[in-house]
Amino acid sequence: MANESGTTTAHMSGTALLPVRFILNTFYSGPQAWFFLAADNGHFRDERLDVQFTEGTSLARAVETMTSGDFDAGYGDLNELIRMKAEGKLPAPVAVMTIHNRPPYTIAVRSDGPVKTAADLAGKRLVSHPQDAALLLFPEFCRATGLDPESVDITISELTHVELSAQMMNGEWDGIFGFVNTINSQAIEAGIDPFKALHHLTWHEHVPDLYGGALMVTHDFLNAHPGAVAGLVRAINRGLKDTVADIDAAIEAVARRNPQIDRKANRERLTGTLALEMGHPDGFADGLGDADDARLEGIARLIVETKGYAGAPPQPREIFRRDFLPPKADRARPPAG
Repeated sequence: MANESGTTTAHMSGTALLPVRFILNTFYSGPQAWFFLAADNGHFRDERLDVQFTEGTSLARAVETMTSGDFDAGYGDLNELIRMKAEGKLPAPVAVMTIHNRPPYTIAVRSDGPVKTAADLAGKRLVSHPQDAALLLFPEFCRATGLDPESVDITISELTHVELSAQMMNGEWDGIFGFVNTINSQAIEAGIDPFKALHHLTWHEHVPDLYGGALMVTHDFLNAHPGAVAGLVRAINRGLKDTVADIDAAIEAVARRNPQIDRKANRERLTGTLALEMGHPDGFADGLGDADDARLEGIARLIVETKGYAGAPPQPREIFRRDFLPPKADRARPPAG
């Protein structure tokens, strides 16, 4: 996993910066641009923070990675955090800023194929990355849609979505688990027009109360450095504002860390993320960052009932702490339209 410091200096005005070990959801890519723009524009430094980014392997897996003791903060799946708390086996982190206020998960199928609805997935061949958040939440999708999960044949693959998209178009798979904008952007890299060739069966349509990616911190870091947690939230909020204001600058911030990225595909992925994953009405009304307690309670009940966990669903305060959010008037908002 690659590591990159969010600052270029260890000190500012004679005051040491606090190191923050940060696990990302995946490799450096468009939908993380606000973190890197916050670093490049000096927002972490302004908060006396030295944020050290490490590439992760998935949004869901990042949550468990934070329990290793190797990281202070991370970008992980809020629903997976709830599941871990419900299971009760790990010292789970706590979310302090909701970035995706709608779930990004999907099963992408060919638009000219036989699958038009969730019911049409019965008897079909699907493929997923291991620990993909969409795959982990497939039982909840099935519960919401009435699909029998045993009726679907699922293959686990380490191939990229670029390769899997091409394979699906050639008839090897009937559908691909993933995130809407990840699959769309990597289809572009495969030479496929996703807006003509793909149809999405989305979680935001069928299980709309779910959230997506969130900023999380460990309890040890929160207890030791509550002021730093507030500063981290403020800096990322400023990075989000900068991203909405200048998409091209945001993509350049990603490219400085990953020069090999396809800029066109990652720009599409970033703008799609701002529109879909951050497109819940709450984000326009109150700004990005907060989570609704009633939604969190509903997600916890759904996961506990679907997974068959014995304990009571975790309470919102166990999952999410809004104490560190800036005032509503100061919060970033998704782009209009």
